[in-house]
Amino acid sequence: MRLPPFNPYAAVVIGVISVSTSAILVKLADQAPAAIIANYRLLIAVLLMAPLVLLKYREEFRLIHKRDWLFSVLAGIFLALHFILWFESLNYTSVASSVVLVTLQPIFAFLGTYFFFKERFSPGAVISMLIALFGSIIISWGDFQISGMALFGDILALFGAITVTVYFLFGQSVRRSVSLMTYTFLVYGVSSITLLLYNLTVQNDFFGYPSDHWLLFIALAIFPTFLGHTLFNWALRWLSTSTISMGIVFEPVGATILAYFILDEVVTWTQLLGGTIVIFGLFLFILSTSRKSSVTIAEKEHE
Repeated sequence: MRLPPFNPYAAVVIGVISVSTSAILVKLADQAPAAIIANYRLLIAVLLMAPLVLLKYREEFRLIHKRDWLFSVLAGIFLALHFILWFESLNYTSVASSVVLVTLQPIFAFLGTYFFFKERFSPGAVISMLIALFGSIIISWGDFQISGMALFGDILALFGAITVTVYFLFGQSVRRSVSLMTYTFLVYGVSSITLLLYNLTVQNDFFGYPSDHWLLFIALAIFPTFLGHTLFNWALRWLSTSTISMGIVFEPVGATILAYFILDEVVTWTQLLGGTIVIFGLFLFILSTSRKSSVTIAEKEHE
């Protein structure tokens, strides 16, 4: 296997910055149901990708093994569930609380890669993971609302973390044998169909939204989707689910900063302190895993 043409850690950083805009854009599209926002986000992404995929990658679909087809379909379904749960949580709790709980996914990713992929981590990696998670908890501490509705939103966000972890775990397996464009197009397509069926079932309206909402749908397709999830999927070829999930722990910091400037959400001392701890934990984790990743890439090059 060749060395990556672009540093996969840099791809994760760009992806994290991009997905940090997601919660803000969803909050701004407040007149559309969560599932409709998610549906248009992925549908627009699929339509933008379709010409290139059909011209250059259509033959690749015939070469996909049955197991990879199954895992890609399951990944698309779980991605749709993630968006429904997380976007809906933003209707009940704050950006900081929702995003922090969604990014608790490293806990589930760690368990998933440990049990399913037999992946092992050094003590330093585990400690740095705990440090970053501790910072995420501090960010949310001052923002949690002790009420039934906020608690419901928090629970939705937590289930959103579980479903996105399953999505990444299925993708980690498929991306070792399927190209980025083919896999992404397939997963986004399945996710769009899943969301379409869901919206039809609950009878959500597909039209009648303000003109600025359509611009927000397009922005969601470009920034957090193409420059966020697509880069994460690309990086899965060289990095593990746990490594990418640890990078996403940085998302609450970016989302909190954007929420302050765009949504006028107040940044508390707990968010500032927690953000610093998250960055520190992320830095330690990348240091502890980069050497292992470099060795793995070198070994694959000789295969």
